[in-house]
Amino acid sequence: MLEVDITVRRGAFRLEAAFASAAPIVALFGRSGSGKSTIVEAIAGLVRPQSGRIVVDGRTLFDAGRGIDLAPEARRVGCVFQDALLFPHLSVRANLDYGERLTPRAERFVDRARVIELLGLGALLQRRPTTLSGGETQRVALGRTLLASPRLLLLDEPLAALDAPRKAEILGYIELLRDEIALPMVYVSHAIEEVTRLADRLVLVSDGRTVAEGEVADVLSRADLEPYTGRFEAGAVIEARVTRHDERYGLTVLGFEGGELVVANLDALPGEPVRARIRSRDVALALEKPRAASFQNVLEARVESLGGDYGAIVDVQLTVGGVPLVARITRESAERLALAPGLRVYALVKAIAIDRRSVGYA
Repeated sequence: MLEVDITVRRGAFRLEAAFASAAPIVALFGRSGSGKSTIVEAIAGLVRPQSGRIVVDGRTLFDAGRGIDLAPEARRVGCVFQDALLFPHLSVRANLDYGERLTPRAERFVDRARVIELLGLGALLQRRPTTLSGGETQRVALGRTLLASPRLLLLDEPLAALDAPRKAEILGYIELLRDEIALPMVYVSHAIEEVTRLADRLVLVSDGRTVAEGEVADVLSRADLEPYTGRFEAGAVIEARVTRHDERYGLTVLGFEGGELVVANLDALPGEPVRARIRSRDVALALEKPRAASFQNVLEARVESLGGDYGAIVDVQLTVGGVPLVARITRESAERLALAPGLRVYALVKAIAIDRRSVGYA
């Protein structure tokens, strides 16, 4: 369990953050400058709050009222930042050794060989950081941090400096660490696809405040939070399970409370729980079920409300078997279809709109 309730002042900036979660991965999500990194730095002991407390698994790291403020090295909190901060004059092996030496032998619980295997570091051990790619550098940084046997892992925008293929690579490794080592993580990002894929719990941060907290699917599906999550990323997150694979066409079928979703092929076993993010701009509406169309997903839905003050654009809040969904269409289309609360419609979603970047393994 991670408990944070702090106030931090840094010049003219004031942060008031409060949340608590026992989820394996908690994501701090918000725009740049919202205060996400300040929260991480306070947990790590790099910034001292003016008031409040920070507790990890019942161990108090900071409590202003009781005068507790553990030094960073005593907190057993590991940090991986955008800049990997490896020692350039040391080999990868020596960088990993340094991480391991940070913790007394009797307190180490992370297996060195297993970390090297999980992160694919075996072939890199003799190399220097200057010869590594961006993805390799972050893998080494993760390994060095893990070998210090932290009780909590803080990942502050670890993918921000990487291109799309390297981001996908590191996301896969983080998922492996989550599943294999079961180390609690706080993941900081302003990329909604990363949060959907990795996180179990989401804390939304804006202008120095934590404005919402909850399950990823719930928070990202709330229309009232769109000003914070981003207008162009608005949509819904659906909890589902892999039903089957269509190997002939490279598709995967997901089952959820409202029916089935056909998506681009996923590397997942039948029965595996997943989260699928469907952007509102990828949803079209029809009053009748299309007889012949390229849409793989034709879902019976009910109009709940119409909103969104975007001039020519309207957000139509839907439910599909009780599951929220949002369609972003033109105001002209909404009027032409005479959309109104209670109306039964068909939601049309392309399979290719829900790819690996839009699906997270729960």
